[in-house]
Amino acid sequence: MDVQVDSTLDCSGMACPMPILKTKKAVDALQVGQVLKMIATDPGSVSDVESWAAKTGHTLLGHEKDGAKFVFFIKRAK
Repeated sequence: MDVQVDSTLDCSGMACPMPILKTKKAVDALQVGQVLKMIATDPGSVSDVESWAAKTGHTLLGHEKDGAKFVFFIKRAK
């Protein structure tokens, strides 16, 4: 995905709920409009990140699978 990334968070090897908790903290540290690239290995992170983004109002620009890793691009909305 061709996106300007402002910060990267690697949550590889972490199980729910740690990727979401760390993602929240990382997104909170961004300025509005900046993008976080989050990497996870937990297959459940796909639905978790989608639900979290919808609930918080942040924008999930997209996600992709890279081998055993799931890569998410989240834009801070507020």
